[in-house]
Amino acid sequence: MEVKEQDLENLQVQLSPEEYVQMLLPLKDALDILSGKWKLQIIFSLKFGRKRFKEIQRAIPGISPKMLSKELKELEINELAQRFVYDTKPITVEYELTDYGQSLKPVVTELYKWGAAHRKRIIGRG
Repeated sequence: MEVKEQDLENLQVQLSPEEYVQMLLPLKDALDILSGKWKLQIIFSLKFGRKRFKEIQRAIPGISPKMLSKELKELEINELAQRFVYDTKPITVEYELTDYGQSLKPVVTELYKWGAAHRKRIIGRG
């Protein structure tokens, strides 16, 4: 059973367990690619344009160079980020979102909005 995107909001059909598992696959795929503590923060940083490795590292408190390098490589493998190496002294390395990675901007923006509202709600009740 294929569920169209516009039907997700009003899905009221009875799904078999197998159909439900199949329906969850795209969500699982997205979470596998974007999971972890750092990937969404890196994507958020690159949302504003091309950045040098050190700029990304400074923008994300607590991330080590080794972890940033690993996460950027995974973003490259998944065609979400692109690496640019310039033959300068010392070598300059920059990253930016690919066109495909740009498609995550609305997702990241909505997560940011939800997170800001949630933070306000939780902090406001204390």
